[in-house]
Amino acid sequence: MPGWAMIVISFGFPLLYITLREKAGWNILHRLNPIIVCYVAGIILANTGLVGDDAAGPLDLVQTATVALSIPLLLFAVNLKKVRSLSGRVGLSMVLASASIMVTVTAAHLLFRGFIDESEKISGLVVGVYTGGTPNLGALKRALSVDENSYLTVHTADLVLSALYLLFVMTIAKKTLNRVLPAFAAPAKARAEHVGPASAAPAGEMAHAEAQKSGDAYADLLKGSSVKGMLVSLGLALAVAGLGGIVFAVVPADAPEGLGMVLTILALTTLALAASFIPFVQKQKMSYPLGQYLILVFCVSVGALADLKILLEAAPSLFLFVGFSLFGSFLLHIILARLAKIDTDTVLITSTSAICSPPFVPLTAAAINNRDLIAPGITTGILGHAFGTYLGILMAQLLSLTG
Repeated sequence: MPGWAMIVISFGFPLLYITLREKAGWNILHRLNPIIVCYVAGIILANTGLVGDDAAGPLDLVQTATVALSIPLLLFAVNLKKVRSLSGRVGLSMVLASASIMVTVTAAHLLFRGFIDESEKISGLVVGVYTGGTPNLGALKRALSVDENSYLTVHTADLVLSALYLLFVMTIAKKTLNRVLPAFAAPAKARAEHVGPASAAPAGEMAHAEAQKSGDAYADLLKGSSVKGMLVSLGLALAVAGLGGIVFAVVPADAPEGLGMVLTILALTTLALAASFIPFVQKQKMSYPLGQYLILVFCVSVGALADLKILLEAAPSLFLFVGFSLFGSFLLHIILARLAKIDTDTVLITSTSAICSPPFVPLTAAAINNRDLIAPGITTGILGHAFGTYLGILMAQLLSLTG
């Protein structure tokens, strides 16, 4: 299959999936994680012999383009002014969750560096995904020049282990943690807001509505009325990506390997956050959904370059690394929360927003029967997208000094 055909498939498969999911009535697709579907599709394609040797270049170009555009598109929706609303237990819990993953990943690096090549880069990926999410993972892959199969193995491990984490959170976590953490006490104002007919809304409907607000709105991509908004958002993202490209171009040729890409990713992130303060940019509602679509394109293109044999051979040590980091950081977060006297519900919501992503916050809120924490939980998750790339690069650079 020629390289141009792989480009078409990379962009076309996510669009087909979204169409079947939202327009054709395939309700089963709503139960599947779109990222998993796109990765698996790419991996299947890669291991059927259909991907030709000349496809590597075009697919790498797709990955570079989607990362460069998805970063600004996703970050245009960030409202850093909301940081002020995260004072108190929610803000503190968010900080403790981030600190926990950085401490645990450092320990994982020291334990596994003899078994994993470029463990410091893997550490950066894990910090990025568990303070931010898949967009940060994609950006860090490019910034740190992580091997394709190592990257895909880390993300596969994350998807599997995060599912186990989420199962615990949505079933017995609250009952279990209530034995060691204080119970949640809703502020009087929040309780008053939920008195009346609105409080009778089914948890499922509430979760769906809030998930839409958090950016999980693929259906909007298929609306004719959204075309203008998508073009405006894409134009803004191209402008930011162009400025970021200037940074890459001016890095001296004799600079340390990979420095240009690191500086470019940091520049893209910083410029996108700066643009998010502009009211016109902030109000573009199609930026986040379009960014999500490009992440799905990225997933197909990465999967299409994955050698399943190499992936399976690398899995044991990387699965242990990711598992130790995820569950170890969750345990440390609980311990620190107990010392800080933070309640169970706040810990579960902020942990979900860090380890999973904003769309999962309403689901956790419904599972623990607490609507008060949905908005702050989504806010912490989106802020994680903003800072996850910075923290991932910082972690990789610091651990590279340990030898």
